[in-house]
Amino acid sequence: MEKQWSELSREEKREKRMERYKNPVGVKFRDARAEKLYKERVTRMMKVWRCEEPDRVPVSLPTGNFPAYYAGWNLKKMMYDYKALREAWTKFMNDFYEDLDSLMGPGLTWSGKVLETLKYKPYKWPGHGIGDDVGTYQFVEEAYMRADEYDALMKDPSDFSFRTLVPRTILAAEEIKNFPPLSSFMGMPMIMAFPFARPEMRAAFQALIDAGKEMEIWQKELMIFNKESLEAGFPAGRGGLAVAPFDVIGDFLRGTEGAAIDMFRQPEKLLECIDMITEQSIKRLVSNVNAVGGFSVMFPLHKGDDTFMSRKQFEKFYWPSLKRVMDALIDEGIMVSLFAEGRYNQRLEYIGDFPKGWVSWMFDQTDMANAKKMIGDTCCISGNVPASLMIAGTPKDVKEYCRKLIETCAPGGGYILSGGCTATETKNPDNFRVYMQAAVEYGTY
Repeated sequence: MEKQWSELSREEKREKRMERYKNPVGVKFRDARAEKLYKERVTRMMKVWRCEEPDRVPVSLPTGNFPAYYAGWNLKKMMYDYKALREAWTKFMNDFYEDLDSLMGPGLTWSGKVLETLKYKPYKWPGHGIGDDVGTYQFVEEAYMRADEYDALMKDPSDFSFRTLVPRTILAAEEIKNFPPLSSFMGMPMIMAFPFARPEMRAAFQALIDAGKEMEIWQKELMIFNKESLEAGFPAGRGGLAVAPFDVIGDFLRGTEGAAIDMFRQPEKLLECIDMITEQSIKRLVSNVNAVGGFSVMFPLHKGDDTFMSRKQFEKFYWPSLKRVMDALIDEGIMVSLFAEGRYNQRLEYIGDFPKGWVSWMFDQTDMANAKKMIGDTCCISGNVPASLMIAGTPKDVKEYCRKLIETCAPGGGYILSGGCTATETKNPDNFRVYMQAAVEYGTY
């Protein structure tokens, strides 16, 4: 008899989750070479994630929104012309076909029309707060939750998110702050129509509907590209995106300044809220990965680096909750990938305490030799070609930097050649092509 899910080991769960990645159902590869490359890419990545030696060092190009500029356009054009968005990424995929192990699609460009419709306060984007030629949108950090609102958030997170955070960040839906608590409809659900007797409330919800309609149009173009890239032999996405519990507060609720102050003025309240977010994150992430049939979750980390908080603060406020989420995901057969933005040189002694082959770390400005030495036996590592080198350096400079990284980090396996961050502004496309050349020349096992 086949085992029940609860009876499976984490390794068995992972194998079941990865089956679609290894053997995608219903995919008609565009030719035999695409199918061959797909199998090679999947095999290479599966080995390196498990800290084994693949055929050669895999490459993850730090392209960001470079495909937009390579096609002769800019990010503003991409955020409003979805067909051009798809065409730009398709051109990049085809022109760099032999220089790619993996391909990041255009899903993080966002839709300018959606942001406009929502009047979304936390973002500035080309033509809306920043110049037309800026290569990325900007996050506008504020204390969207006040220091005295922890109790309200923890008492009813759904209500606080809906009637407090949404009106403060989605200005087109500001009227929702006057919507009655959903619990008030208990026993008399028909009165839920009453708030919509007011035109201001109808307008708020209509803005959300209009944004949703526009998002559907945007998503259709992304889906066309995702299908084309899969048929071209590039493995599809692996799962979901997540936020460390502390970063939920530091990024989206209290802001950097507010979170830093709360560590001193109300640490117990902050920790209580972190615990609540941790438990909710575990349930939500497992459910999301199950829903999309993925096998991995990726965390971009913002507030945990060496320069934001002390070692003691990291030990108290940041790492325990993040590790709890990671351990829970691993127990469910879900692999974890983290982008350690900034410097993690003082964090290396903590972040390798996991079973071998379940966690991948991408480093921005961390010393890669120390990372290999301290966590390379248990965790896959990647990084950290500087964006400044990609933008201002020559192909020779880039290739030499990649060579040194490969010689330092590749022995024994478990290393992916990648950038420290994206390099959208790169002017010389050959700076990307030499990545693959370096991997082939210096990274073949």
